[in-house]
Amino acid sequence: MVDEPRPSPRQDKPFALRAVVYTIGFLFVILGVVPSLFYIVGERLVPPMDWPGDWPPEIQAYWTSFRSLVGGAIFSAGLAAYLFCSAWLVFLSKAPHVQFHDPQVFVATGPYRWVRNPVVLTLLVTAAGQAIYYASWGIALLVVLGIGFGHWQVTRLEEPNLRRLFGDSYEAYCRRVNRWLPKLPSAEPDD
Repeated sequence: MVDEPRPSPRQDKPFALRAVVYTIGFLFVILGVVPSLFYIVGERLVPPMDWPGDWPPEIQAYWTSFRSLVGGAIFSAGLAAYLFCSAWLVFLSKAPHVQFHDPQVFVATGPYRWVRNPVVLTLLVTAAGQAIYYASWGIALLVVLGIGFGHWQVTRLEEPNLRRLFGDSYEAYCRRVNRWLPKLPSAEPDD
């Protein structure tokens, strides 16, 4: 391990501030504004998921409570996982976001040992939780579009940049770790 001079707290603040501001703004837009717009459009174009529509009111009330509980749990778990994965990446790579700031350190530990894109994956899980909680076809459509957009963003922007920055190290990582489906890390030593 190489010992680096410890930056003064004054030098850390701009980085930490950028990371916090970016995360709050990103979550506000991605988990607030965008799903709200898809919810509104979905409500105007497609009737809500109101099944079991012809069941007695008591059963409908239980179903709504159960659906809300499941959706809220999925949303909360996804959000907690997103915050953990983002914090892991930000503080180890020393960059607030891969697309806007080149990482200084290649991160292949923690959640990045099981899947290459846990941040995108956890955002999709979070949005799926919103779709279930609100019984919204519009937000469900957002999840489907998010899968396509996330794949495009990762394969066209993020991965080429990481290949350029980290070369063979990143290539070996890609051979060991799946892009989207988590798997247990292999016993092979890191390159």
